[in-house]
Amino acid sequence: MDITGEERIAAKREIVWQALNSPNVLRKCIPNCETLEKKSPTEMQATVKFKVGPIPATFKGDVTLANLNPPESYTIVVDGQGGLAGSAKGTCDVSLVADGDETVLTYKVGAQMNGALAKLGSKMIESSAKKVASQFFKKFGKISAKRAAKVANKANKATDDDDGDE
Repeated sequence: MDITGEERIAAKREIVWQALNSPNVLRKCIPNCETLEKKSPTEMQATVKFKVGPIPATFKGDVTLANLNPPESYTIVVDGQGGLAGSAKGTCDVSLVADGDETVLTYKVGAQMNGALAKLGSKMIESSAKKVASQFFKKFGKISAKRAAKVANKANKATDDDDGDE
């Protein structure tokens, strides 16, 4: 299953890159994410509740950042176990292109599921996966834009403070 998409984010590419590498930001964006802990600069461990059709599962797994090309792109590699529900493996290639004060984030997700979830049928799995990807990137865009606004406000305040000294 392959899912592609694009999100225009009201933030400079460097701010978006920093957010993509922040476990706190990622945890807030991943729907039903219970934990996301950094093990090394490129490795995290996650616990996420996921429901496809009638089957709920709690997946625990490893998240690895690979093919790092800061601040332009990377690949997120996920390998998770969901007990009786099965297992999931996937990759997400993320690319950032600066467009003035905004960033165009494009993504391509590839995923494979095994076990009970895989038996539900590809249409149901793909529909659920598209919904999760859409929710993640929309929320990520909002959080990145807020971070950019905070940086801009600090810069404006510093400029205003400098103007008041004369």
